[in-house]
Amino acid sequence: MQAWRVHENGEPSEVMRLEETERPVPGEHQVLLKVRAANINFPDALLCRGQYQVRPPLPFTPGVEICGETGDGRRVIANPALPHGGFAEYVVADAAAVLPAPDALDDAEAAALHIGYQTGWFGLHRRARLEAGETLLVHAAAGGVGSAAVQLGKAAGATVIGVVGGPAKAATARELGCDTVIDRHAEDVVAAVKEATRGRGADVVYDPVGGTAYTQSTKVVAFEGRIVVVGFAGGTVPAPALNHALVKNYGILGLHWGLYATRNPKLVQHCHEQLTGLAARGAIRPLVSERVPLAAAADAVQRVADGTTTGRIAVLPAENGATA
Repeated sequence: MQAWRVHENGEPSEVMRLEETERPVPGEHQVLLKVRAANINFPDALLCRGQYQVRPPLPFTPGVEICGETGDGRRVIANPALPHGGFAEYVVADAAAVLPAPDALDDAEAAALHIGYQTGWFGLHRRARLEAGETLLVHAAAGGVGSAAVQLGKAAGATVIGVVGGPAKAATARELGCDTVIDRHAEDVVAAVKEATRGRGADVVYDPVGGTAYTQSTKVVAFEGRIVVVGFAGGTVPAPALNHALVKNYGILGLHWGLYATRNPKLVQHCHEQLTGLAARGAIRPLVSERVPLAAAADAVQRVADGTTTGRIAVLPAENGATA
């Protein structure tokens, strides 16, 4: 079969190599899946760079989220068991963690449902307890993680403010349903949020960026507001001033979605059921901006790493016309 493999750490476009290799062999309590679509996540770039919290042995195949097919023909979503990641024709996954793919979504959309939307659901509902009528501020609202939070926020009845970088991403954020869109390249984010909320600020801030975005969040979070920290795509991990949180009376909430799979897997299943229901009624639909063949995966991962994409990019191995 064909698979992209990383033999040394570095930038994705430089270290990912498309190779012929053997199918992975399932271990105990694992299942072999044919990849129908693999979604590209920012962690895939971090894996290539050797900067992710999980460091599989070299060589490895990146790709942490797929829609696949079981041996008996069932369509499922799964997180491949590294080092055999999703940018390949076949993967292995833990059998207990495989979930049915929603009928309302095609393969590329289903591949993009799992990590980003589960992170959004846990962040907004489990951690921040977002309520209808509250104001939600989403940084990087046109990206893969941010776009999921925007849709989930609207589905929950919140007023959503999206912060983006550039006119094209602003247009995407509007199409996603943001009530207010702020282009951080052309506007003062803090002033624009205060104007949009009449000085009150945002009840919940969803931050996958860190750095400057986090600093802005502390200036616009409302009384008894909650800042949900879900990642540091901007490259800088902020050091919160806890005296500021005390004086302004807001909460800083961390979210490590992967912990739920080991600490409370029943909640992951419950979340999937909620997301499947939202997809069935059209309240959420992953924004898949591109569908590329397996041969184009390295370039696509690099563009995600560089922050030049909107929504999600799906890799479709079958489009290569290759066989196992």
